Amino acid sequence: MQSELFPDKYMAGRMFRNQSTLSKMNVKQLALVFGHCTAGGAYVPALSDYSVIVRGTGAVFLAGPPLVKAATGEIVTADELGGCDLHTQVSGTCDYPADSEEEAIAIGREIVEQWESPKKWPLQKDEVEEPFYSADDLYGIIPTDIKKSFDMKEVIARVVDGSRFHEYQPAYGTTLVCGYANIWGYKVGILANNGVLFNESALKGAHFIELCNQNNTPILFMQNITGFMVGREYEAKGISKDGAKLIQAIVGSHVPKFTVMCHGSFGAGNYGMCGRAYDPRLIFSWPNHQIGIMGGEQAAKTLAEVKLRQLERRGETVDQAELDKVYHETLEAYQHQMSAYYATSELWDDGIIDPTDTRNALGIAISASLNAPLSEQGYGIFRF
Repeated sequence: MQSELFPDKYMAGRMFRNQSTLSKMNVKQLALVFGHCTAGGAYVPALSDYSVIVRGTGAVFLAGPPLVKAATGEIVTADELGGCDLHTQVSGTCDYPADSEEEAIAIGREIVEQWESPKKWPLQKDEVEEPFYSADDLYGIIPTDIKKSFDMKEVIARVVDGSRFHEYQPAYGTTLVCGYANIWGYKVGILANNGVLFNESALKGAHFIELCNQNNTPILFMQNITGFMVGREYEAKGISKDGAKLIQAIVGSHVPKFTVMCHGSFGAGNYGMCGRAYDPRLIFSWPNHQIGIMGGEQAAKTLAEVKLRQLERRGETVDQAELDKVYHETLEAYQHQMSAYYATSELWDDGIIDPTDTRNALGIAISASLNAPLSEQGYGIFRF
């Protein structure tokens, strides 16, 4: 596989270039060497500002024992070639020895404790208050059937401080819930799905995102979305145009964005609710979450219909068994690939979390985001 990893501009060597660029940007780097860092991997601790290596398991070398033997005929063990004592006592490649991974982590924490604390950007913060309603209720609120609906306000009430939520435009575009709340005391703007995205809900969402940016308020997207509304009536009303406004607002936003996949995430609705492609700082999934360009049954029915029309155009006899095969194969493939576990295995999120841990995960995420400066705000063309 060397041709797939080695020669091109954005392949393996780019990692070390990026490490050097991070150093130039004054981004501190710490390496904890638990196992072997071989060949190019040796540059990871060597390019880091600080490095801790575990005795007995950690090793750093440009060529491991097999390659050294093949290249020079020298027979040497991994520990003799690049182990903990060699690099902390002789070469100086690594800074701190550790007798276990636990000790290495403890040393790493001590190192980070010495670093200059970054200047946080000022976000409105109040006293922390636990939700009035228990997070354990979420287990009963979220249905097991991906096609069943639920009220996202019930979820919000179990995540935010004091279960208090100031809803924006509560009577307009009601399939998208927008409003302000606090999480761990931090002020956030929330966009949450209570149904399919219509023209009104897309416009409401775009306007609310602009308001959050005006006030430097981080935005939380809570996804349970089948997509934007389709059909002749809604195309005539400009659903594509209004959906584009929502996307423009998300992309032009300069405040931190966070996304929680609470249930379904299908079609362009994933984009309109700040899916992975729209750079949320962190995106979490619940175990019941499903994601796909469309639902499995819709995809299976669509491809079966396409197959039927192909047969009709050719003047061939419609074979119901063949159509059924297309339907079932498509449905099976979709059901496998739509699961939260498949999605997280592809790194389409930053981890599956227990629904009851959502509040804490978001509190930590928002707190961490304050260490990075706000990005530059700028909007493209809104088609009116």
